Amino acid sequence: MSDLTRLDGRVALVTGGAGGMGQQIGRVLAERGATIVVTDRDPAVLEVAARFGSDAMALIQDVTRLDDHEAAAIAVRQRYGRLDILVNNAGWDRPGLFADSDPADWRRIVDINYLGVVAGTYAALPLLREAPNGGVIVSIASDTARVGGWGESVYAGAKAAVVAFSKSLAREVARDGIRVNCVSPALTQTGFQDRLAEDPIGAKIVEGAIRAAPMRRAGLPEEIAEAVAFMVSPAAGFITGQVLSVNGGVVM
Repeated sequence: MSDLTRLDGRVALVTGGAGGMGQQIGRVLAERGATIVVTDRDPAVLEVAARFGSDAMALIQDVTRLDDHEAAAIAVRQRYGRLDILVNNAGWDRPGLFADSDPADWRRIVDINYLGVVAGTYAALPLLREAPNGGVIVSIASDTARVGGWGESVYAGAKAAVVAFSKSLAREVARDGIRVNCVSPALTQTGFQDRLAEDPIGAKIVEGAIRAAPMRRAGLPEEIAEAVAFMVSPAAGFITGQVLSVNGGVVM
């Protein structure tokens, strides 16, 4: 009997691949047999890709630019001739109370966390429609999309938009053989959490998130990566339009 968790022969593109979560997602998908493409604005993504085997590829990419996404799709087609999996992982936030926020940050938060998902999906869809076994999209949301996040109002709104977009798109592309889902973490132990903790508002967010979790800890990047690996695998072949929370029980 075949192992439905395997991703042999599939090509997976992971945005935000230089970050802690992106690296873990790439690692787990590679261990399952996928060929990995990682993209990021950070040139460190070039070193990250080298860990995923000689067939892996790294691309410098600004997820807020549609032309960067389109260039990535062209590069993937030229090198591999296919794309099976898209993981919209790139994200960014600047914590703070909304009344004290900088309007310039609103646009950046929405551009990276929501419109970056929209643009990346738009560029990848032609390739995903050609995927021999059906294409898969997983976008990283956040449980703030469901319950809100103190000090993260605009970020929570952008992540809620990702969820609504994903559910709507899932209805549109199901007949093309494409599945669309979200993985929704709570607080996760990454460099982003470390940066949050350096800020007075961010430190309160971290403290409150851990206190609110019945398991009394933050999630681990590898735990998020395992959830992504399941959702993109044949084992989840009848799952689309769903949000899988990986949150230690913060929201049930």
